[in-house]
Amino acid sequence: MDYVTLGSTGITVNKNGFGALPIQRISESDAAFLLLKAYSSGITFFDTARDYSDSESKIGAALSGVREKTILATKTSARNASDFWKDLETSLRTLKTDYIDIYQFHNPPFCPKQGDDSGIYDAMTEAKAQGKVRHIGITNHKLHIAMEAAKSGLYEAIQYPVSYLSTSEELGLVELCADRDVAVIAMKALAGGLITDTAAAYAFLMQYDNVIPIWGIQLESELDKFIACQNATPELDDRARTVIDRDIAELSGDHCRGCGYCMPCPEGITISFAARMSLLLKRSPESFYNNETGQESMKLAPNCKYCGHCKEHCPYGLDVPRLIQESLADYQKCMSNG
Repeated sequence: MDYVTLGSTGITVNKNGFGALPIQRISESDAAFLLLKAYSSGITFFDTARDYSDSESKIGAALSGVREKTILATKTSARNASDFWKDLETSLRTLKTDYIDIYQFHNPPFCPKQGDDSGIYDAMTEAKAQGKVRHIGITNHKLHIAMEAAKSGLYEAIQYPVSYLSTSEELGLVELCADRDVAVIAMKALAGGLITDTAAAYAFLMQYDNVIPIWGIQLESELDKFIACQNATPELDDRARTVIDRDIAELSGDHCRGCGYCMPCPEGITISFAARMSLLLKRSPESFYNNETGQESMKLAPNCKYCGHCKEHCPYGLDVPRLIQESLADYQKCMSNG
């Protein structure tokens, strides 16, 4: 089993994090089973957010009995001090704890700093002084904000999409954080499902001593893959490099990461499916896209009015309506061919 020390926090954990966004989609009993199986298998880092509906409460219900042996990271989308304190108290209650190991600003459109007009960083430092927060983090999908946070000296952890599809500039963030003793919490390590070779993804991230991937887990079969990797660490060998090179070639250029920040769509389109359908058809098992959610998304895709909401809110600057229309054409062709 491989371990990682999370920068200046001094926290050392199994280099396998549990991303708890998906457990909001399953029952409390099923979530408890997954969380406890992960814990009993050596996974002790669990990442969630106030915005992930009941994910925090499911973690609190399942893991409160082993709280001192786990590391809990959660997030607030607050943009002012008053909302910050409300979110923090709610998270403490739902997680059934009196402190949060890493409390993160959730994808803010700016880099919170001491004395700024929002007041949220000052609130965070006060929460840390009170012992309710042990370490300060930030998440983002915009590279320039993540870079600013890394350079500021104000953050002990930065959560950012990191995978073998990351650009050289994005991997530069990882290197900068290593130089500054800042932990990197790698979200989207499977690129929202576009990367299908777990072993190659795992082997790639093992190169970085300051990175912990948080795998989004909803099914026991998914969890079992990551447990298998930690029990027998995959090597970044010729096989893995062949997979990585192939995927980079196929996925280069514009592609939706499935982050969801363009939602909600005024027409009800589930953009994370509709904008990625062309790639999902090529890369994912049919059950991943040809289900109720995928079918409904594509049924609504022709209703796109090109209003610009998704394009305006995409942190990667993608022409999302174009991706939806291209995916719709590929989907219709695939379905007509049976």
